[in-house]
Amino acid sequence: MDETTFGQVLDAVRQFVRKEVVPRENEIEETDSIPDDLRAATAELGLFGYALPAEYGGLGALMAEDVRLAFEFGYTTPAFRSLFGTNNGIAGQVIAKFGTEAQKQAFLPRLASGEAIASFALTESEAGSSPAGLKTSARRDGSDWVVTGTKRFITNAPLADLFVVFARTDPTAAGGRGISAFAVDAPSPGLTVGPRDHKMGQRGAWTAEVMFDEVRVPGDRLIGEEGRGYRSAMTVLARGRLHIAAMCVGTAQRILDESVQHAGTSRQGGRPIGDHQLVQAMLADSYAELAAGRSLVLHAAAEFDSGADIAAGPSSAKLFCSEMVSRVADRGVQIHGGMGYMAETVVERMYRDSRLYRLYEGTSEIQKLIIARELLSPVARS
Repeated sequence: MDETTFGQVLDAVRQFVRKEVVPRENEIEETDSIPDDLRAATAELGLFGYALPAEYGGLGALMAEDVRLAFEFGYTTPAFRSLFGTNNGIAGQVIAKFGTEAQKQAFLPRLASGEAIASFALTESEAGSSPAGLKTSARRDGSDWVVTGTKRFITNAPLADLFVVFARTDPTAAGGRGISAFAVDAPSPGLTVGPRDHKMGQRGAWTAEVMFDEVRVPGDRLIGEEGRGYRSAMTVLARGRLHIAAMCVGTAQRILDESVQHAGTSRQGGRPIGDHQLVQAMLADSYAELAAGRSLVLHAAAEFDSGADIAAGPSSAKLFCSEMVSRVADRGVQIHGGMGYMAETVVERMYRDSRLYRLYEGTSEIQKLIIARELLSPVARS
């Protein structure tokens, strides 16, 4: 997109989030779901495919544009972004980057329009941050593959029309080797989605277990090269980490806005609590960390688009921003005092919602390992 077009999209998204989504946050929290009319309006706005290629019905947003949109998505309940995030991100990008032309034609237009929702099925009970324990298998049977195994914490699984599934096709290979990716329709015989998970936060963003019991998958549903699926997953997860970092920035901005408003209007002892220097210090710390996170995300996105840094930069942004938003959320609750612990306040909900950012798409500890590996690898090669 040219800057003028993107500016129009960004303005439309900002207005939509603040005028249509923010007023319905309590409804989403209480019902644990995104209202159907809001989903339809989101599709009408083109958000189910904003990061998918334009030739398949998307808007073709670059990473530098993606993160600026995510700043806006993060300003409200993360369930809103979760509804269309996987279509644009880790599931849709696997197909867009590694799929055949026939696969792209078959799946991407439906994902971009919001007609279909995709899920990214990688995580297992013994294979969260590391692929070494991945046990889901896929074996050849004639021209088909037969997939067996169980995936855990799969976002949008109860809504999904399509699963991008990672399974071990070479049982003799270790770690990330011998893993392949498949596009699996829902429903398919033998594919079962478990009940929705009950989580600490992020209500309205549905996750569940997905069981594959001898699920037959046509041979033309193999995405990319056999045995190279984990490499594909890591490629799209790097993009996803930058997106999550930008979400954290948006969430921190909302918490800071709520905290400033509360500090300026809530009175103790006859004057606003914002007159107290210790409250001012908490606001200042949050502002400074938020500014640092925003700058880091924008820099890392530019480096990602240029190809200069597709690993350490996204991991650094995800590490810093996910930890940063937790600190900002904690200060937000503290500034609100007793009201910050009440369920009707925004900061209470965002305190719970933000905790997940340090866990999914690679924990903070995994990000540190990635960053260190990238720093040390030139030395090892030399």
